[in-house]
Amino acid sequence: MMARPWQTPQLLLAILVALVALTHQERRKTFMSVEEVSVSEPHVIATLQFVINDFNKKSDDKYNFRIVRVLKVRKQVTDHMEYHVNMEMRRTTCQKLETTNCMFQEGELYKQIECFYSVFVVPWFEKYKILNKNCTDG
Repeated sequence: MMARPWQTPQLLLAILVALVALTHQERRKTFMSVEEVSVSEPHVIATLQFVINDFNKKSDDKYNFRIVRVLKVRKQVTDHMEYHVNMEMRRTTCQKLETTNCMFQEGELYKQIECFYSVFVVPWFEKYKILNKNCTDG
């Protein structure tokens, strides 16, 4: 049976709308999972190292900071990976270019901060990008 002449444009319009809707859906992030993960997971360790290096590089503080405690790590998988990290950091005795034997500061120079980071990660390419960062005095 053949479509009537007035039905053909409606059918074509319906197909076009369906194709546009499918194309739009494909471009959106495909949400897969969010889970809490262990700090000992290899990609978490590398991400934390990236975060602390970035923090110390961009900090105006004369001394480096080091992670005291990781409170929580969540991994979100979409079309890429994101790690959402809550942690505590403290000022060390090491200045910017020093990296060994860094003890935590005590007394007047004691400073502890709590930070939340969201990091875009493509671990197999060692690609990291900080999406969100919020640090407050602890």
